[in-house]
Amino acid sequence: MRAVVVERFGGPEVLQVVEQGEPVPGPGQVLIRVEYTSVNFADIKARHGQYHGGGAPPYVPGLDAMGVVAALGPGVGNLSVGQRVIAFPASGSYAELVLADAALAFPVPDEVEALQAAACPVVGLTSYKLLADVARVRPGEAVLVHAAAGGVGTTALQIARLLGAGLVVGAVGSAGKEEAARAAGADLVVNIREADWPDRIKEATAGRGVDVILDSVAGRVTGESFRCLAPFGRLVNFGDASGETGWVPTIDLHGSCRAVLGFSLGTTRRQRPQDLAAAAAAVLGFLAHKLLTMHVSREMRLEQAGDAHRLVEDRRSTGKVLLAVSA
Repeated sequence: MRAVVVERFGGPEVLQVVEQGEPVPGPGQVLIRVEYTSVNFADIKARHGQYHGGGAPPYVPGLDAMGVVAALGPGVGNLSVGQRVIAFPASGSYAELVLADAALAFPVPDEVEALQAAACPVVGLTSYKLLADVARVRPGEAVLVHAAAGGVGTTALQIARLLGAGLVVGAVGSAGKEEAARAAGADLVVNIREADWPDRIKEATAGRGVDVILDSVAGRVTGESFRCLAPFGRLVNFGDASGETGWVPTIDLHGSCRAVLGFSLGTTRRQRPQDLAAAAAAVLGFLAHKLLTMHVSREMRLEQAGDAHRLVEDRRSTGKVLLAVSA
């Protein structure tokens, strides 16, 4: 079978398509014939050796896959051969065949198109967990989503609304990405390159600020975000795309009853995989009922994995970039 392998840490050029033997499912595992996999920013960090929990070369990159169950390992009773699934493979997803624990493979409803399903595993489940389980957004609350034109961003804006949020604000890093955030449902879009962006949010909320902030940027953005977090608000950090550490003065926490929280889908997959079933069911249900639309900006071939990484790493993409494997 064909697979993309990272032979050494480095730039996109280290992604090479090679031939590998076909894996065999063990107890509790399923073998999946991959139709699509997606490119996530975590793949970029892993390629540079900067992703927590990432493997050492040589390894197959990729976090999620959409495809068809090809074989079942002993003890698997909740899935069947021929069933469409989204999954988080055990050892990378940029390959024609992958293994996944049955607990991390979720049936795709017939109503969900392949591209929509393929785009949703990482960004859909991350968005839902951030908003529903970590921040616990309540009806009518104001939500700010950073990197709002990206995969998580365009998805979280929609899910925030589905969970009852009132004002939904998208923050982007360039003017060219403002339209993608608006198209995903943002009521207000701010550019974090402009010094007054926290003031614009305070003005839009009559000086109160937002109740929930999803921060995948960190660095200076974390501190600036805290300026527009309302009393009893929750800031959830789930990444550091800026490459810098963010800081919040603890003296600004207790008196205002504001909270800073953290979330990692990777840590949840490894340590509490059972916590993802409800999120998968919710997101796939939204897709089945056409309440949620995954924004797919590019579909590329497996052999173009390096070019796909360049698009994401250079922040020239919006929404999701997918790799067609055996579609």
